[in-house]
Amino acid sequence: MPLPVFYDGIELEIGFRLDLLVNNKVIIEIKSVETLSKVHHKQVLTYLKISELKLGILVNFNVDDIAKGIFRKVNGL
Repeated sequence: MPLPVFYDGIELEIGFRLDLLVNNKVIIEIKSVETLSKVHHKQVLTYLKISELKLGILVNFNVDDIAKGIFRKVNGL
């Protein structure tokens, strides 16, 4: 799902791509890495700030227990 970036009313060509957007309210970012780094968490927060949405979920499928691979991110709450 494309996420355009606007600055001063002009759409920039550095747009981002969301993995999933649920009901135009929740961003879901999917990963399958050995360990999530800070940049993965910051990526979701950046998407939330740009889109002005409130809730994001970061999911890493490369874990033994999926519950330990799900992280909730909020913007401005």
